[in-house]
Amino acid sequence: MQRQAASSGSDSDPRYANIVDERKRKRMISNRESARRSRMRKQKLMEDLINEASRLQNENGQLMQSINVNSQRYAEIENANNVLRAQVMELTDRLQSLNSLLQIVDDVSGFELDIPEIQDPLLKPWQLPCTVQPIMASADMFQY
Repeated sequence: MQRQAASSGSDSDPRYANIVDERKRKRMISNRESARRSRMRKQKLMEDLINEASRLQNENGQLMQSINVNSQRYAEIENANNVLRAQVMELTDRLQSLNSLLQIVDDVSGFELDIPEIQDPLLKPWQLPCTVQPIMASADMFQY
């Protein structure tokens, strides 16, 4: 008897069935719309990430190119610096030889010669006696 009362209640009522069907239909439509929005968000996110990756790859390529150019400039300057160091050493040796000759002339001839003392360029290369000349710079020396 209880079965009959329960089944004769809301299950057999066509209005209740229509309300339940309408709710299911609305929920299904809502779920579909939510899924569609979710797919669109994911697609937008994916496009944004692809664009960002492309931009970063371009930027990385530009930085690598800049690093290569600056490394090449550094190597060229370092080579020129090494040449200048070798020239300083060679000229220092020549000057010491000439000063030695002057000392011998001074000792032999008796003439009083003012022979300057030469510092070792390896000890303090930044304190080498040299004339003050301005160092010319150009704007393209400091490009980044």
